[in-house]
Amino acid sequence: MKGIALLGSTGSIGTSTLNVLRRHPEAFRAVALVTGSNAEGLAGQVAEWRPDFAAVVNGTESHGFARGREALVAAATHPDVDIVVNAVVGAAGLDATLAALRAGKRVALANKETLVMAGHLVAAAAREGGGELVPVDSEHSAVLQCVVAQGAAPSRIILTASGGPFRSWERDRVAGATIDEALNHPTWSMGAKITVDSATLANKALELIEAHFLFGLGYDCLEAVVHPQSIIHAFVEFPDGSVLSQVGFPSMEVPILYALTHPHRMADSGVRRFDPVAAGPLTFEPVRHDCFPAFDLGVAAGRAGGAAPAVFNAANEVAVAAFLEGRIAFGGIPTAIDAALTRLADAPADSLDALREADAAARRTAGEAM
Repeated sequence: MKGIALLGSTGSIGTSTLNVLRRHPEAFRAVALVTGSNAEGLAGQVAEWRPDFAAVVNGTESHGFARGREALVAAATHPDVDIVVNAVVGAAGLDATLAALRAGKRVALANKETLVMAGHLVAAAAREGGGELVPVDSEHSAVLQCVVAQGAAPSRIILTASGGPFRSWERDRVAGATIDEALNHPTWSMGAKITVDSATLANKALELIEAHFLFGLGYDCLEAVVHPQSIIHAFVEFPDGSVLSQVGFPSMEVPILYALTHPHRMADSGVRRFDPVAAGPLTFEPVRHDCFPAFDLGVAAGRAGGAAPAVFNAANEVAVAAFLEGRIAFGGIPTAIDAALTRLADAPADSLDALREADAAARRTAGEAM
């Protein structure tokens, strides 16, 4: 039986992970549960799962649980934990990922910002401690499954994007989109921040940067295409020209279970079975760069390397929070990101402290640009 630490237990990925664990009590045990600020939700989970460790990172209510960011690291390095599911949103998940990998744990990573901010440091931590990184994002899970099935390194990866709620909108209308419109995702049910990232296509830029670190391909070999049905999650091309893809109805429970069992598979009857007729026609479109400038800013940051991806991620976090609080327009998100990248893309990135300084400076600069 594998011990699981679930970071971000009350979010959408956390809920999906617990659904998977509920169906496989013989295989997994929830050893540690950590939530961001939902102490009441955590209390209900603790009553059901009886974990050895439970904590609230932020917020005013703790219900007697451990508190503070250090709780993420404590859960990730718990001696009875074999697999850490990191579903924390944003840069806050970095320390736990590094600590878990140094402690020799498997990290089932749903916190893409960890790799975007410090991919080379994450790789070093895995080498140092013997830990293992397995992606949870449906797109990267799809790539991994194709690579394992083929038994060969890919030469090109195409990640699919739903296009979000504004796929067919005109540019001016996109720039003035409301909060409710941005949160109305057509195919996936996710947290507010990730849903807005999907609407701006910043999320797809983050995923391309993540793919760069996970699979070792240069950006000329990484692409994105809009696929409104969200049935095909990635295309993987191999050196001989063969292309494999992984398909399925939108559900995070499939990639979560695979991340827990990789490279093996466990029978599971709890997800919707694929039906090509029910899936209907599958269509593909190019990314509309004029309407979604955050995508190009993120890809450019990835190509620039150094601190630029961390700056992009931090500025995006600040801008999305401001949008959700009603302080800036939807079109102000890429404007704030651009301001931070223009000023800070060349910031030092040779250490974790340097990246944290770049992160903090990007947050200040993005805030000043709003």
